[in-house]
Amino acid sequence: MSATVLPTVWVFGDQLNRKIGALRDMQPGDCRVLFVESALKIGSKRWHRQRLHLVVSAMRHFAAELIEDGFEVDYRHEPSFVDGYRAHCAEFDVDRLIVMEPMSWDVTELLGRLRHGGRVETLRNDQFFCHYDEFAAWASDRKSFKMEDFYRWQRTRHGVLMDGPEPTGGKWNYDHDNRERPPKDGRAWPTITQFELDDVDAEVVEMIDALGDQVWGSGPDGTWPVTRDQALIRLDEFVATGLEPFGPHEDAMLGDEWKLAHSVLSTCMNLGLLHATEVVEAAEAALREHDLPLNSVEGFIRQVLGWREYVWCVFWRWMPDYRSRNHLGATRPVPPAFTGGATTEMNCVSNAVQHLDDHGYTHHIERLMVFGNLALTSGVDPWAMTEWMWASFVDGAEWVMLPNVIGMALHADGGMMATKPYASGGAYINKMSDSCKGCRYDPKKRTGDDACPFTTLYWDFLARNAEEFANNHRMGQQLAGMRRLSDLDAVRDRAAEVLDALDAGTL
Repeated sequence: MSATVLPTVWVFGDQLNRKIGALRDMQPGDCRVLFVESALKIGSKRWHRQRLHLVVSAMRHFAAELIEDGFEVDYRHEPSFVDGYRAHCAEFDVDRLIVMEPMSWDVTELLGRLRHGGRVETLRNDQFFCHYDEFAAWASDRKSFKMEDFYRWQRTRHGVLMDGPEPTGGKWNYDHDNRERPPKDGRAWPTITQFELDDVDAEVVEMIDALGDQVWGSGPDGTWPVTRDQALIRLDEFVATGLEPFGPHEDAMLGDEWKLAHSVLSTCMNLGLLHATEVVEAAEAALREHDLPLNSVEGFIRQVLGWREYVWCVFWRWMPDYRSRNHLGATRPVPPAFTGGATTEMNCVSNAVQHLDDHGYTHHIERLMVFGNLALTSGVDPWAMTEWMWASFVDGAEWVMLPNVIGMALHADGGMMATKPYASGGAYINKMSDSCKGCRYDPKKRTGDDACPFTTLYWDFLARNAEEFANNHRMGQQLAGMRRLSDLDAVRDRAAEVLDALDAGTL
């Protein structure tokens, strides 16, 4: 086959796997592979250094691996994806372009425009257990649907943690066993390999450093896998040392421990370095072969087979209108205490921000009950919060962040994702973290200069939205508690002071 008639396979930066999409059935000589590193995309946000490094380095490493395997690769540094596509087509006279369905809504729309030229062949996205078309068919005859129903359907149809028609152990859900408070025994948490940065990484770091103030956070230190070999090491380490202790303390927060026993595998799956099926299979095999605690294994599989897949599917079901959801009319900016524009004396926020600065990562409870909770109760604009988290977290992607922020954290979709808002006062943080000890703010107080901002804003949030939640049966107890407060007016006066201080970065 002559070079002029080779089809082009366009690989995006979150599809980095030889066994998925168009590359799955390709051998060297069958196609030419296109990568486009877009200056427009790089310049579109104020990225965390480790987030930007991870994506670009993984792309460049994957391209180099394909070249080593014998593929012809065209790796382009262009002003935009469209410019890269056009330049590639002009140089190689492309008559057939093959892509896998993108993970991104905007890239999907871009390909829709290119398809009018008759060149684009789009293959079904196969990076998940469940394609969004399958989800749409499952949800089509339901008046409403919940993640729990979807998760049970997923387990049943894929035979995961099943003994015939029944769930392994006789229960679907072991969440009750996975909500223990932070341990006080000073235990050592599982360690992970810090991968050595190579020449490719050094080139990416140099590019990132040239961006100046457009990037923030600590630089890459080898925490995040950028190749499949590294991703497999991370998976093996978690199964061997992290899966067993994961469950009981998966909701705990510790100031001096950024990941506890969490797998930190999300980046590997989101970039395509690992497939969700092999992650779930490894966890289930460990349960059978090493007699691990069922609550830990089920809790982890729930995150991957249940929540992650559900988020992926509802994103595609609800877009593009979902981006503009703002049911509670929130308009405040992202607090400078989050973005690095100010420090804070709120220990829980300070600890979470430090974890994010150091690693481009916090685990899900810090995301939901520290960052998300404060943004919800203070009234931060949902899209502004989404964009900040999208750019700041190493595993951030629009499909990840939109449902988690707009739906789960900020209740901006009016209950499409979660039937009640995930708002809490300082009591929850005091229970599930070690941050309140030594903090200048008292989680038990709702008024006064030393009152915990979370506690003050929680009651103010309920008061501001009492009419909105009046018919929500899951909010009845909270609203009744709010109405019993004898000092509600004083709480709301203090809340106004807290909000001003939050915006000014003086809390």
